[in-house]
Amino acid sequence: MASSLRTVALIGIDGSGKTTQAHLLAEALTAAGHRATYHRNAGGRRWLGRLAQRVGRPDAQRLVGRDGLLAVESVLRWLAIALALLSCLLTGRTAVMDRWSACQYASIRAHGGQRWERLARAGYRVFPPPRVTFLLTVDPVEAYRRIERRGTDHESMRWLTAADAAYRSLPEYAGFVVVDGSGEPEEVSRRIRAHLSEWLPDDPTALAGPVPVQASP
Repeated sequence: MASSLRTVALIGIDGSGKTTQAHLLAEALTAAGHRATYHRNAGGRRWLGRLAQRVGRPDAQRLVGRDGLLAVESVLRWLAIALALLSCLLTGRTAVMDRWSACQYASIRAHGGQRWERLARAGYRVFPPPRVTFLLTVDPVEAYRRIERRGTDHESMRWLTAADAAYRSLPEYAGFVVVDGSGEPEEVSRRIRAHLSEWLPDDPTALAGPVPVQASP
């Protein structure tokens, strides 16, 4: 009998395919008999960016400042993760996390606000680590193309490159399962499922329909 799989996290730079793969993984786990729920643990940066443009500012950082942005991100992501974990504790479902605390640490490093990292780590320390944390890697140039194609937001090459380097610099990096996020979604999904063979069948067609999506800030 497979051991309990309480939490799986997918992290990586914007455009690496986290959201797509988190949805696919939740579907695959549910199809295999492990009830799973997708949780998008956003930090609110995209929402703040849209608000900034509405009031005539180019981006979220110009709206609330670097420290303000990092504070808002840290709090909103903490709340999202806390709600996701509580929900899955009450329902017995596996939490498939689209973003995790490492995303906040990487954001802080990419913004050059390292003094905030100690505070963030103190706050996020209350959360038990995921059973597996997948770091999806993709060339920042390809990530930029993907973001531009989806057309819902914009990230600069400078930011994507800094974020990519930040993830690789984290002390947790050695414990991540690094997965090449380039290629077609189903190909990437197979790479992820190969690391979860204890809970997932080898048959890649054993996918269920949509699973509940839990909105986060």
